[in-house]
Amino acid sequence: MASVAARRMVVENDEPEPNDVERPEEMRLLEALLFASKEPLDDKTLAARLPAGVDLKAALAALQAEYAPRGVNLVKVGGKWSFRTASDLSWLLTREAVQPRKLSRAALETLAVIAYHQPVTRAEIEDVRGVSISKGTIDVLLETGWIRPRGRRKVPGRPITYGTTDAFVSHFGLEQLSDLPGLDELKGSGLLDGRLPPGFSVPLPSDDPALHEDEDPLEPGDLDLGLAPRAEPGED
Repeated sequence: MASVAARRMVVENDEPEPNDVERPEEMRLLEALLFASKEPLDDKTLAARLPAGVDLKAALAALQAEYAPRGVNLVKVGGKWSFRTASDLSWLLTREAVQPRKLSRAALETLAVIAYHQPVTRAEIEDVRGVSISKGTIDVLLETGWIRPRGRRKVPGRPITYGTTDAFVSHFGLEQLSDLPGLDELKGSGLLDGRLPPGFSVPLPSDDPALHEDEDPLEPGDLDLGLAPRAEPGED
């Protein structure tokens, strides 16, 4: 009796597990074709690569059902078949790309004036540069986070004053604003002409975030990007 039970146990143990059942050869071939192809494949192309007599429709349906609960699904789009990430897992492959944006010459010059002369108004920036600046130039610099509205100058019209931010210092690898290059460094790097007018100097920027005596605090709404004056025709 014991030997019969033992033989029965051996027979039962020899039965393949569900995961060990061999898949039909056409399923393996079909899977390999679709996996290796860089482009989706249509029925005609698949049928031409499979052995004669294969029920392509049934094989595709079986393979599609097999992959349905997995992270990769077999899908048919535009009459062609391909493996794709399951739609509910698409968030795993979503990546936000930061698109580099090159600043214009006008924006770079404006940024330099703000860095060295802050707190400074738009009119004062124009005086230093010798040309008008557009609203767009100020807006671009505000969007970078490198400049900020500081306050309002205590003069008629109460124009906005601008200064740099901690993000500016961090981006340009400075410990503090006073680390900005001075006159000799600018001349040595070729950024300034060696033949400068007598008395020319580069101002020493201040790290003090406090308002100056000639500045009033900002008013509600001043922090909006729309605070920069509107551009005038022909402005740069």
